[in-house]
Amino acid sequence: MGVSEPVPVTLGAVSGSLPPSWYAVAPGPWGPIHVAARGDAIVAIELLTPTPSFVASLERRLKRPVIAASDPRTVAPSTTRGLLERAWAELAEYLGGRRRTLDLPIDLVGLSPWDRLVLDGVRGIPYGSVTSYGRLAGLIGRPGAARAVGGAVGRNPIGIVIPCHRVIARDGGLGGYGGDWYGTRERLLEVKRGLLELEGVEIPARDLVG
Repeated sequence: MGVSEPVPVTLGAVSGSLPPSWYAVAPGPWGPIHVAARGDAIVAIELLTPTPSFVASLERRLKRPVIAASDPRTVAPSTTRGLLERAWAELAEYLGGRRRTLDLPIDLVGLSPWDRLVLDGVRGIPYGSVTSYGRLAGLIGRPGAARAVGGAVGRNPIGIVIPCHRVIARDGGLGGYGGDWYGTRERLLEVKRGLLELEGVEIPARDLVG
């Protein structure tokens, strides 16, 4: 498994009062992978989502323009260009089974304090481990809030780096995946199962963190 080399990155600035964010897209094992950055942080990673839907959703969240990294009419900060290139390199290594942690700076801009709390807990789930929504609620100090935790996990805007695929149903089954991402439930669960298999997790899982 692995992603192909990303399209050549030519980043840039646009007119307007707000500085833009930048995205690049490359084919992955299950379909397109979009990565977006703002300044020196990753703000979105989505699988399967068509480009127009990815851009529209991100512009609503960030309240600023989102521009293709491959747009030849623009020129962008070198920090953002370097970050996108680094993100692609780490994703390719992870999907190729050569990396266990993605050490990318992220920014959960636009998310509520609750979503940030839950997703911070998700990011602490180790490679090759899984937990349930209920156990995750306990891990973040909110026992009994499994349903609310599930909602926050479904709103995760930075897939893989924030490994929401490691949160499963309490019976060891897959549960859900992708939240508002594009695709059928069956297709999204295929991606989730593939990511867990990559990490050596068998479903139904027997050992849950927490």
